[in-house]
Amino acid sequence: MRHSVVRLLGGLLVLGALAAQPQMLAAKPNILIIVGDDMGYADIGVHGCKDIPTPHIDSLAKHGVRCTNGYVSGPYCSPTRAGLMTGRYQQRFGHEFNPGPTPDSNFGLPLTETTLAQRLKDAGYATGMVGKWHLGQERQFQPMSRGFQEFYGFLGGARSYFPIAGGANANQAMLRGFEPVPENEPYTTETFAREATAFIDRHAKEPWFLYLTFNAVHTPMHATDKYLARFKDVQPENRRTYAAMMSAMDDAIGAVLKKLDDQQLTENTLIFFVSDNGGPPVNSSSNGPLRGFKAQTWEGGIRVPYLVQWKGTLPAGKTYDQPVIQLDFHPTALAAAGVEAKDARFDGVNLLPFLKGQTTAPPHETLYWRFGDQMAIRHGNYKLVKGRGVEQPMLFDLAADLGEQHDLTAQKPDVAKDLQRRYDAWNATLEAPRWGQPNRALGQFKNKAKKGKRAANK
Repeated sequence: MRHSVVRLLGGLLVLGALAAQPQMLAAKPNILIIVGDDMGYADIGVHGCKDIPTPHIDSLAKHGVRCTNGYVSGPYCSPTRAGLMTGRYQQRFGHEFNPGPTPDSNFGLPLTETTLAQRLKDAGYATGMVGKWHLGQERQFQPMSRGFQEFYGFLGGARSYFPIAGGANANQAMLRGFEPVPENEPYTTETFAREATAFIDRHAKEPWFLYLTFNAVHTPMHATDKYLARFKDVQPENRRTYAAMMSAMDDAIGAVLKKLDDQQLTENTLIFFVSDNGGPPVNSSSNGPLRGFKAQTWEGGIRVPYLVQWKGTLPAGKTYDQPVIQLDFHPTALAAAGVEAKDARFDGVNLLPFLKGQTTAPPHETLYWRFGDQMAIRHGNYKLVKGRGVEQPMLFDLAADLGEQHDLTAQKPDVAKDLQRRYDAWNATLEAPRWGQPNRALGQFKNKAKKGKRAANK
């Protein structure tokens, strides 16, 4: 009799564990990473923007944490994405530059690197991506080969927001999975919102990771009449178009946030928002008080809007002032999901204890940047930088001089030497770039800027 009771109790315990397993999985937080493209630092409401309302982006700051010293590890599109996906400085594996408009077949996030999508997929997450990839066009480099179970978007660095007459090339074609879809979508920003919300609907009953990467507000400057009508008084015309594109992206983000509310998933979703680099002159973006812009290691190229929301877990309406970087997304997401990565050699850190106020130490003692002949290192409030157009590194105290106007090298030579020593030690651990020439890459950017200015003046 006793054995029968024991067997019965044991069976009930097993059945109870099996029944609870889906609930345990469902309790894992969803992970949503939203990336804007070529956004100006000053072009969201919580950073003081007056001519472009961004209520939905601002809501992430209202209900979450705004990191006032948020950075990306590269001032260019593809390198930033490589760092984000791996949690490692992309220069460690040679992904220092964009590949150019016609990439070689060897261009892509190296297969030696494990993506966040792969780690979450292995942990039982549904993984999806919507938007711009820019981490390789050959099949082995594409999203569906790098841990994403679903993909809707394009592989290259830029494309038309409207259907491409006569069809798109391989880098610009819209794909679902590996297969091209017809060029009949009216406006990519709205399409990406539809695809993102559909992904959430499909996977509402299981933990998921969605990587939503808009091509807005990257060139070409394309906006619909609906959004242009909102900004009829904004001048010059290029700024008006930029405002319309920003507003469309903000609405798209609003649709995704509403879907989370409708599915009662908001409090179980960790959301990151970032721009891939600072704004460039060509799209009439504004980096506000920051010096420089995209493709430069001045603050205007690497300091970006950086918001983190997890309702009920992270504080609401808080600003966090210690330096953080997009490399932190990867280990933070894994920590939230309870996923170990024993093989990882992350440069990013888990931000949760810092954003919760559980520790007052800075997440990073030092942050580093290398972009061809440009460099930067931030250690505390001091930044040593060799930006575009200068011969020797310059030292700034960012706490007193956010605009990097007053070089302190002569006044504080010991600080400059210490930062140079730290940078040199880090630089010695990096690989040579696998593709791209820094001067050629920057030259292409300058040419694009000139063409954009000519177009805006027509």
